[in-house]
Amino acid sequence: MDMSRSTRERIIDEALRLFAERGYAATSVAEIEAASGLSPGAGGLYRHFKSKYEVLAAAINEHAARTRVQVAASLAELNAMESSVALEERLAHVCRAGLAKVREESELTRVFFRDLSQFPELVTVVRQGLLQPMFDAIVTWFQRQPEYRDADLDWTGVAAVLGGSVVHYRLFQETVGEMPGYAEKDAFVAAWVRLAVGLLPAPAPVS
Repeated sequence: MDMSRSTRERIIDEALRLFAERGYAATSVAEIEAASGLSPGAGGLYRHFKSKYEVLAAAINEHAARTRVQVAASLAELNAMESSVALEERLAHVCRAGLAKVREESELTRVFFRDLSQFPELVTVVRQGLLQPMFDAIVTWFQRQPEYRDADLDWTGVAAVLGGSVVHYRLFQETVGEMPGYAEKDAFVAAWVRLAVGLLPAPAPVS
């Protein structure tokens, strides 16, 4: 356990881990306290949170806030790539960045599918705070590429297809335990790039 984190951070991180492993209902406050380095059953959690639900809500809201920062930073990094870099390489970077982000949220993903249907307000946070920023970033990225500056496309639809496939690839792994079609990540990225290039119009000449 990383004791350099604040008690509040440890509670959030350990609670999310336990929720992912056991389920929200099956995880007790005492177990969260023990995993966080607190005396189980002594009420240490309640010095920071009013309830177990508040811990879950804090975890999801903090992941959403972190996601917005990460997506903005990733978009800035991707936009900094020179247009002289091949389009295929730039697309591969976008795909890999998306895969890495979805993988980072593996614990939250398990909690989402197992428990969040009972908390629609938290589903909204996941949708608006974690998923939508990723789709919005794809739209922004494509619109900023010089090859596509004159393309008349529904970029929201493009982002739904391309971004959706990235999310699905990782969600399939989390829920089924295998990669979709047993396709390794490198094969998926290569196919994603080929499809992205093939489905989009021919790049406009760069002046």
